[in-house]
Amino acid sequence: MEETINIGKTDLKVPPLGVGTWQWGDTSTWQYGQGYARSEVEEAYRVSREAGLTFFDTAEIYGNGLSETILGGMVRPERERVTLATKFAPLPWRLSARALPKALDASLKRLGLAQVDLYQIHWPYSLLRIEALMDALAEQVRAGKVRAVGVSNYRADEMRRAHAALAKHGIPLASNQIHYNLLHRSPERNGVLAACRELEVRLIAYSPIAKGALSGKYHDGAKVSGARRRTRWFTPAGLAASRPLIDLLRKVGEAHGGKTPGQVALNWMVKQGALPIPGAKNAAQATSNAGAIGWDLSEEEFAQISLLRIEGA
Repeated sequence: MEETINIGKTDLKVPPLGVGTWQWGDTSTWQYGQGYARSEVEEAYRVSREAGLTFFDTAEIYGNGLSETILGGMVRPERERVTLATKFAPLPWRLSARALPKALDASLKRLGLAQVDLYQIHWPYSLLRIEALMDALAEQVRAGKVRAVGVSNYRADEMRRAHAALAKHGIPLASNQIHYNLLHRSPERNGVLAACRELEVRLIAYSPIAKGALSGKYHDGAKVSGARRRTRWFTPAGLAASRPLIDLLRKVGEAHGGKTPGQVALNWMVKQGALPIPGAKNAAQATSNAGAIGWDLSEEEFAQISLLRIEGA
């Protein structure tokens, strides 16, 4: 895949689409082991790589570390060709930023690697000060265990604090990974998207097709199960509310050789300057995700989709 983007003001260059691996090993939300298992996940990885995708995002809490273990086993044979991101969870019992180096070492052990490309703070709400966490991350960069530093779920003001704290060490804030999709557009209103652009921080978008709500298949009658039953966009009212958007995404997709609503939604996010990381638990989903890039929405199509606001999105 020829097109690449930088993750913030760093030397990390990746395709404009990544792969999220929350589903890889998670049993509490995604029922890993029931309907899909390691072999399917390995196929998702293989298909993603064959499509030219090189950025994979995981976290220590995904599957209680199993996601890191699975991903690391696949990445190690081709380490230099893959950009790997994981996250530190500032859990309530981690009362000091000194917990971060130990957590990183544990992640590296599960991954089977000496260095992670992007290490992120998973969320800001904790007893640990942002500045203390950034200082701890800077130490790990200097130690050679981390190439670049990111955050996740940070508000605009929290991003600015993290950015300023890292700047004292001469380290850029590379990314802010947040919930962002066409049915969750609050980053456009709360200042996070604007702050990312101003600070040259890459917005990494998780749940970019809204757990599949933007795929269109649930509007066609697919059964809603698992964690989706707890999400408003999968209720009859939610599906009805998002129908105009799905219809528009279908229309635009047909003009591009039969792209699916989900592929159009992902392409829209890329054009917004975000780096979407949709999940894939099997080869079919990985193939569908990869079809979201390698083509471009027109400016008119992008504007039409942007202007269609869904109540509650």
